[in-house]
Amino acid sequence: MTPTPTALEALLMQRTLSDPELLAAAETAPDFRILPDATVLKIGGQSIIDRGRAAVFPLVDEIVAARRQHKMLIGTGAGTRARHLYSIAAGLNLPAGVLAQLGASVADQNAAMLGQLMAQHGISAVDGAGLSAVPLYLAEVNAVVFSGMPPYKLWMRPSPDGVIPPYRTDAGCYLVAEQFGCRRMIYVKDEDGLFTANPKTDKGATFIPKISVNEMKAKGLQDSILEFPVLDLLQSARHVHEVQVINGLKPGNLTRALGGEHVGTLITAD
Repeated sequence: MTPTPTALEALLMQRTLSDPELLAAAETAPDFRILPDATVLKIGGQSIIDRGRAAVFPLVDEIVAARRQHKMLIGTGAGTRARHLYSIAAGLNLPAGVLAQLGASVADQNAAMLGQLMAQHGISAVDGAGLSAVPLYLAEVNAVVFSGMPPYKLWMRPSPDGVIPPYRTDAGCYLVAEQFGCRRMIYVKDEDGLFTANPKTDKGATFIPKISVNEMKAKGLQDSILEFPVLDLLQSARHVHEVQVINGLKPGNLTRALGGEHVGTLITAD
């Protein structure tokens, strides 16, 4: 039975916020999806933006055309410049929170560039408090650009394996999709999807069209195409239980994925 607001408030006033009965009561309310018709795209920094005009311009044209039918939140990755910053900061023995700030600065730069490229079409880049205006941008022009790095900054949870921030732009874009209750989460990269090994270095790698998180972990593929924390986020999600990884260097792939076609690799929560 769903507790009344008064009963829930009483539990909140009387119990710790980790009390099992309180948590169970808070879970009884039906889920609410803020932007159920929108799709989050993550445009890879190293895989797409760092390639410059040849990779970015065709993708921009495809996004502009697709926004006639699809509402899109377009997140940007960081890429090679962030890796360079990470190497310097790690060599100086700086903590993960500082590295997270440095990586965010590069994702911000990429969002600014993508926003300027789409400005003539009315598509803007937003950051920080500007995310509260996302529904307005989607209502007016069906698209908005944001920086994919989650805003943890100095509060970044350190990795047990080193100082590289574990929650980077793959995770940040997924969290936007999950918290807004979006329809889809599409990662736009430079490979056709997930393979049994790195196809850039192993010519015998086999393409995997669909796989679950548990299967990825069992095969040792948990860090092969998405940041590892994304898989755990996917399994604990309320709304987005599947993500899609596509090759954005192939014209038409993004349009097909937005239309619901099985392009690239689907990674499912179960």
